[in-house]
Amino acid sequence: MSYIIEKREKGYLLFTIARSEKRNAINYEVMEGLSEAIKISQQADMKALVITGTGEKAFCSGGDLSVFHALHTKEEAYPMLSKMAKILFSLLTLPIPTIALMNGTTVGGGCELAAACDFRLARKGIKAGFVQGNQAITTGWGGGSILAEKLPASFAMKLLMEAELQSAEYLKDGGFVDLLYENDSHAACEAFLEKLLAKDGSVLQSYKRIWLRKWEASMLYERIEEEVRNCSFLWESDAHLDYVKTFIRKNS
Repeated sequence: MSYIIEKREKGYLLFTIARSEKRNAINYEVMEGLSEAIKISQQADMKALVITGTGEKAFCSGGDLSVFHALHTKEEAYPMLSKMAKILFSLLTLPIPTIALMNGTTVGGGCELAAACDFRLARKGIKAGFVQGNQAITTGWGGGSILAEKLPASFAMKLLMEAELQSAEYLKDGGFVDLLYENDSHAACEAFLEKLLAKDGSVLQSYKRIWLRKWEASMLYERIEEEVRNCSFLWESDAHLDYVKTFIRKNS
């Protein structure tokens, strides 16, 4: 199984990508697991959803190119991109608080996954970046549009356009990371969640609706859909296909 779903006694759901040998890259099974976790987390006894990865090297390295390399044209790429974008929009608009527990390097689509969460907790010393530009594509799961909602325009543009790995400390200064922690990931997460979990669930959901209404009014879903389509066009470019071939050759 590529993922683990656990109900924690303190009232939150923990979703773990269990593909440390692939740096917790997202495949179709992980997509299905995320959908399942989002559904379960809407049960009355769940006050928060936490997403993390196994091991200490990677939170999530984005889409698994060893799986998605078979997608060559925009017609082939669009269904995968759209499917994951819908999952991330469901995560973004989940009516309870969501936390990305970034226990290791966070790359590309992994940053899109983290961006879709309400809070991002990062282990000191890790690096993270929206590196899609180095692959001759853009964010394809809606992460760019989500980032535009959550960060100042100049900082969001810089992260996306430079497409570089940045330190967790730099990302905290810019507002992408909410908390830096050391040592045990889950202990740090529970300490962060302690005051939230002490509140009645209806209070948390009422506050979350403030942002849900804002994103609905700004037509965020439609903007994400346009982002997905733009990425699907770039996906079939020679530059991106050459990058994928090089990646597969290096990792085969």
